[in-house]
Amino acid sequence: MRFVKEIRLDSGMTQKDFAKRFGIPLSTLRKWEQGEAKPAPYFVKLLDKSIPGNSDNRVKITSGNSNVYYFDKERKIFSDSKGTDIPLDVDISGVNEKNLGLYLNDLFEGYYKITEKFKRDCELDVKENITWIDWE
Repeated sequence: MRFVKEIRLDSGMTQKDFAKRFGIPLSTLRKWEQGEAKPAPYFVKLLDKSIPGNSDNRVKITSGNSNVYYFDKERKIFSDSKGTDIPLDVDISGVNEKNLGLYLNDLFEGYYKITEKFKRDCELDVKENITWIDWE
């Protein structure tokens, strides 16, 4: 059986991101990784199965700046090390691996920027009680 730390390291996630994604208190995760406590074996198996890249249908992609991404070929979903999934029906066979890492950097950077803008817009709307006019 694999160890929690090994699973987390394979995921490319920091302790903080890993704990947040799986709802594990950060202090508990640290105790598991330092051998001060042990999670139930079934829980370790569940973690291992839910990590992108731990499946025959998933491809691990590393970008030039060491970001790690995964592509689930069957479900056509890209994932990053923060646990964000972006479904995208695209054929990546034949794409230069170095270029693919750059494309994924852009994809996830754009995703995080637009979601932050969406959050700001919603907060402003609530705060200012704005009604936008649709000119169509």
